[in-house]
Amino acid sequence: MRIAVFSTKSYDREFLQAANSSYGYDLVFFEPHLTRETCGLASGFEAVCVFVNDLLDTDVLKALSEYGIRLVALRCAGFNNVDLVSAAELGITVVRVPAYSPQAVAEHTVALMLSLNRKLHRAYARVREGNFSLEGLLGFNLAGKNVGIIGTGKIGTALAKIITGFGCNVLAFDPYPNPECKAMGVSYTDPSTLFKESDIISLHCPLTPETHHFINSNALKKMKTGVLIINTSRGAVVDTKAVISALKSGKIGYLGLDVYEEEEELFFEDLSNEVIQDDLFARLLTFPNVLITGHQAFFTREALEAIAETTLSNITDFEKSGSCVNQITADRIKK
Repeated sequence: MRIAVFSTKSYDREFLQAANSSYGYDLVFFEPHLTRETCGLASGFEAVCVFVNDLLDTDVLKALSEYGIRLVALRCAGFNNVDLVSAAELGITVVRVPAYSPQAVAEHTVALMLSLNRKLHRAYARVREGNFSLEGLLGFNLAGKNVGIIGTGKIGTALAKIITGFGCNVLAFDPYPNPECKAMGVSYTDPSTLFKESDIISLHCPLTPETHHFINSNALKKMKTGVLIINTSRGAVVDTKAVISALKSGKIGYLGLDVYEEEEELFFEDLSNEVIQDDLFARLLTFPNVLITGHQAFFTREALEAIAETTLSNITDFEKSGSCVNQITADRIKK
């Protein structure tokens, strides 16, 4: 099978080619994102392999269907960039990698928490300049603090395990409470209570119509002044304008982002010699209590190995039977 692999970097090639030694697919790598302008590159292929910032709306899917594409293999867990209804109508199967390394994202989440709290990013810069003053670097103990987790799937559960080890009290909101979390003492509650009682809030939910701008001005009003917020899920779960306003007023004391709602024009690229045109993102960078990483929470060797292996295994399952256990449809999401 010939597979067009979009949004590829050197590490994508390395790990997919290594995993492909056991499968033997004809993988052709393209650096550009899959968009309406680039979907012509998929002509002559049987499947496309895409990542988080590739666009698969109705127009792109129609074009792919006309090229004979019958499979979209996501090498990520999120699927908000795919019009699943249109895919089903066009007879295109969509598969994903639901859990490649929950620990990788959970550990990065804790790294952001600790860095913001103890101001490690600022201390690092100071020491390199010969400034050993501790003024402005005061942090707080994590032990005894209330940590609210939005979404207790595999990543949220992994975070709960880690943060419980710090001696934190863990609150959670999820429409489907996880028995594993309950067994470790996580207290499930409603969003309003979680917002009100949490010292730290971490987002680990998928982006759906229900979670779009889940953190908005109304949610922020309910939170403690000085709250620490981390988002390693999807950018649009957070209303950036509302967050900037809350940072200016002091309602948010610390903000850690590994995702951003307009990241497709920024993340995964070297823009160090360019002027960033996104004014909201540029404004975020001016706050000393904001720490942003470029969608790297997943980026460990173990995770990339798992992503490559599962992606190719999904393709094999589809090729053999026409279906896959990791197939995602609009009906399955509603359930």
